[in-house]
Amino acid sequence: MLDHLSIQCADVEASKAFYDAVLATIGGGRVMDFDVIVGYGEGDKPDFWLGPLGEGPLASTEIREAHIAFVAPDRAAVRAFVEAARGLGAEVLHEPQEWPVYHPGYYGGFVRDPDGNNVEAVCHRAA
Repeated sequence: MLDHLSIQCADVEASKAFYDAVLATIGGGRVMDFDVIVGYGEGDKPDFWLGPLGEGPLASTEIREAHIAFVAPDRAAVRAFVEAARGLGAEVLHEPQEWPVYHPGYYGGFVRDPDGNNVEAVCHRAA
């Protein structure tokens, strides 16, 4: 079970704008903000963090993309998430749709964040 996740961002301000918009569509928002380190969550506990790109060999932007899936309360929220990302100029990897290959009722939409990560909103409820 995942407690929290943190990603490094090349442009923290661009990532803040992106995640402020897309996470608001599924009930999330900023919980803590330390300027360049920001925590997002649904209550008072942050479970998703943004921070600046570090230094050293792991700071390369050529490192494999991360995949981050956020729970959406319903299918409309998945669609709103993708539309919010699109409105910010994000690449839409997969329009919201059912993915029966994962399980019946799996409904997700996938976009790229400002650092190239594959970000998904998913609802596990049947239509």
